[in-house]
Amino acid sequence: MGRYLIRRLLQAIPVLLGVTIIMHYLVFQLPGDPLQALAGDKRVDPTVAAVLRERYHLNDPWIVQYWNYLSNALTGDFGSTYTGREVADIIANRFPVTLKLALTAFGIEAAIGIVAGVFSALRKGGFVDNLTLVSTLFLISLPTFVSGSVLQLLFGVEWPVLPIAGTDDGWPVAYIMPGFVLASISMAYISRLTRTSMMEVMKADYVRTAIAKGLTRRRVIGRHALRNALIPIVTFLGVDLGFLMGGAIITEAVFNLPGIGGQLAESLHLREQPVVVGLITLLVLIFLAANIIVDMLYAVLDPRIRYE
Repeated sequence: MGRYLIRRLLQAIPVLLGVTIIMHYLVFQLPGDPLQALAGDKRVDPTVAAVLRERYHLNDPWIVQYWNYLSNALTGDFGSTYTGREVADIIANRFPVTLKLALTAFGIEAAIGIVAGVFSALRKGGFVDNLTLVSTLFLISLPTFVSGSVLQLLFGVEWPVLPIAGTDDGWPVAYIMPGFVLASISMAYISRLTRTSMMEVMKADYVRTAIAKGLTRRRVIGRHALRNALIPIVTFLGVDLGFLMGGAIITEAVFNLPGIGGQLAESLHLREQPVVVGLITLLVLIFLAANIIVDMLYAVLDPRIRYE
């Protein structure tokens, strides 16, 4: 297990390097002048523009700019925006908001999705099963900005039980509604995946043997069936955590949350390479870490799985 973990960590290095190269190059190729984008409709003074281009090495070729960024990043310096704000400060201020939102959505989709899927599988063809299938199809078909607006109207205006926007109420109150919206589509997929996985496991020989031995239904489901049915679900959850972090742009915009999603969109518009590459690198790190944790959990859920 230890050698496998070390191998996975070493494999993450070229992935990170490749991501930074691709993102830095794509931002470099964006049309327009980043200094003019920062100034808006106003004309940038040529003297000021020359000073800024020299300070931020904008006149250098792409490969030189990337090398400067990479060498500084290895020392912990992720650069600064064209207004002089440090990228590390932006990440420190914005990342906790997105992390709280993603973890809230992760908990909601895991809890509701797995429970709904299990009950649906155990009551195939019944009311709970049909309700789960219809509701999950509805959630998958509903765009995020629509579900967010509907929940704001219902639980923020008609029945004001949750805040409509912002983070003034703190965690978890301010994150329950946007967390549910962000988790809604993934929650529907998890519910259907759990239902299918549980139905297959309940037909397995070892489950029938456990039932024949006289074990209680709760023990058969919890100890034998659910544990093995969770393997594909854990895989989906591990991958989805990275997507939750990166896919929070619309949710953060709807609920006016100052997370990295809005910052990433703004930095792309302004062609701020250090900010874009720094945020994307952070998201990739989370994605890689989640996948490594999932691989470790495989051996916990199924002792037959071993990594050499």
